[in-house]
Amino acid sequence: MYELLKNLCDIVGPSGFEQDVQRFILNEIKDYVDEYHVDAVGNLIVKKKGNDPSYPSLVIAAHTDEVGFIVKKIEDNGLLRFEKLGGHDDRFLNSLPVKIRSDRGIVDGVIGTIAMHYVKWDDPKRVSSHRDLYIDIGARSAEDAKEMGIKVGQPISYGTEFKRIGNNRAVGKALDDRAGCALLIRLLKGLNDTGAKHGDIYGAFTVQEEVGLRGASVVSNAVQPEFALALDTTPTSDTPDVLMTGTRVLGNGPCIKIVDKSLIAHPLVTGHLEKVAIEGNIPYQMEVFMGIGTDAGAIHMTNKGVTTGVISIPSRYTHTPIEVVDLDDMENSYKLLHDFVVTLDQLKGKTFLDT
Repeated sequence: MYELLKNLCDIVGPSGFEQDVQRFILNEIKDYVDEYHVDAVGNLIVKKKGNDPSYPSLVIAAHTDEVGFIVKKIEDNGLLRFEKLGGHDDRFLNSLPVKIRSDRGIVDGVIGTIAMHYVKWDDPKRVSSHRDLYIDIGARSAEDAKEMGIKVGQPISYGTEFKRIGNNRAVGKALDDRAGCALLIRLLKGLNDTGAKHGDIYGAFTVQEEVGLRGASVVSNAVQPEFALALDTTPTSDTPDVLMTGTRVLGNGPCIKIVDKSLIAHPLVTGHLEKVAIEGNIPYQMEVFMGIGTDAGAIHMTNKGVTTGVISIPSRYTHTPIEVVDLDDMENSYKLLHDFVVTLDQLKGKTFLDT
């Protein structure tokens, strides 16, 4: 799992520029699925045909994009101005390493900041807007930057290294939601090995989730599933910072979403996820957090409506370059996902009134 996560997270793929992520995923799974295509907005949708008609059809969504930036202007001195893609907090942007996907490959840079020797003349409470900041790629002029392959409109990601830390944990950029992508890749491969029964499974590796759930909004119209499950990360609340409530704890297992700002999860799905967690002795947490939205929010309202839920992977410091996940949580999230899929026949024909 770690190596797959590292390979996924190291790719530069902010919202709208997920091509390299999709290419990597397709190469990983094309021999394990029966059909695949990339739709008009960029979603990679794959189908694994069911082997038992008593199982309902299911779409499982994980978004491939990460929060990032885009080159907006090249200054005469070679510094780059940028815009944000997705939600960032301007307070931590100063002095961050970044990677730009240029016409000549990856270009490393840093978001500049004033030297500490100037701070005594500055307002220490001032938070610079990202529009006041700039990226230094070591260019001496605009022409120099262009010769390095830089031009307006190129995608930028955080430039932090993905690595293991502590007791079986990992830190890096883009775990939101390459962690969910890793679970879905593993499931599509693993079902071949176990020979478990299942219905038609559609894997939806979606685009542009971080800018408004855009890719997911067209998925269910294309595949018309009976059930849907999103795989995404959720911010923990287990650090001593202000506003932390201790309701989502790193290392305590996957979260079963009840509600967020985009979705009130269907009780059939939340109930079944809790049932299989208990029966499988899988640690889990119930999630009530209004600060986020997921692809499930778009999927459940499209077509004629879809019975939808979410497995959330706990993550510290989300939407920063140092997101942290627990690899035991990843394993338990996979177990929960697998056991949900192979027992989904228990929900066949059931409705909201059966909960």
